[in-house]
Amino acid sequence: VFFGIVNVASVPITYLIGKIFNEVDLKKGLVMIDFLDGVAYVLYGFAKGVFAPLFLFLGRLFEKISEMMYSLYPAYEQIIYPKDKYEEIFAWHLRLPEVASLLSYPVFGYILGYVFTQPKHYRAVFLFFGLFSAFTIYYIIRFFPSVGKKERISPEGFNFRAGEFKAFLVFEALLSLAWNIAPEMVLINYIINSLKKTVFEVTLVSVAMSLSTILGTYISERLRREKSFEIMAFGMGIYAFYTLVMSTSPPLWIVIAISALGELGDAIWFPFYRAWMFRMIPREKVSEIHAALSSYRKTIQMFSPFIAGWLASLSPTLPYMASFSFSLAASALLIFLGIRARSREKA
Repeated sequence: VFFGIVNVASVPITYLIGKIFNEVDLKKGLVMIDFLDGVAYVLYGFAKGVFAPLFLFLGRLFEKISEMMYSLYPAYEQIIYPKDKYEEIFAWHLRLPEVASLLSYPVFGYILGYVFTQPKHYRAVFLFFGLFSAFTIYYIIRFFPSVGKKERISPEGFNFRAGEFKAFLVFEALLSLAWNIAPEMVLINYIINSLKKTVFEVTLVSVAMSLSTILGTYISERLRREKSFEIMAFGMGIYAFYTLVMSTSPPLWIVIAISALGELGDAIWFPFYRAWMFRMIPREKVSEIHAALSSYRKTIQMFSPFIAGWLASLSPTLPYMASFSFSLAASALLIFLGIRARSREKA
């Protein structure tokens, strides 16, 4: 109940934080995020004995507060990244975490699954990563450039197109519904409860998806920016096909293959989507608008799990059919926007 209230309150608070940071150096917000996450992990590290529930509760609360500030990251990125390199940079945004996961997850999984398996070992890991935040905070302070008001002046010739931004909001709603109606928990539920498999099979799907994401980022780098709407529509179409196949209750080997294909589609369209969003937002209001978009997504995300749970109770794969409908609608919208953009260029 408490965290339900926090989730509801986070919608206006997230926007308020973004509005405040219209006047404050965004780098200070990034430092605060790492500090709050570090405190949360330290609290998890001390969650022992009769005080364990209290420390876990406080740690999760600090994480929730930190999450309200996450919109400051895309606001910061929009300003410091060169505008003509957005697509390339966001390909790396997808690629590096997946590479890190492929290298680290099996190692941590083996160490914590077979060597150090006691709760005290898990607490030690939380404590280590919590204290490690001191290094990341120092790194941000030492090496990240400041982003104050003078760095947020929109470049000459910038034109805010209200009509296109409204279309973007419709796309955001369709995208949020497509992703949140069929979240990872639906996939895990299907593999474990419907196919009667184990966590090992879940990790096989995860590895296939990571490899596919890395491949997709290299493909996206070789696509032309001039065809961004068509590329996004194609990538969303691939994701829609993934949800359609998953709605048919496929066996495990198809789940692995089609999940990899769905991630490939996401990796292709995502860099162009981020670049499209960044090029529409005026720098003077960058933190406020990104925070407003975050609040907009959170509002949709609050209701989506109830819909997903209800659909999954009727059939484990029914959420995928709903996700397919939203994904297909999003792809169609992108095709329409691409046609309109071509017409505007010719005019």
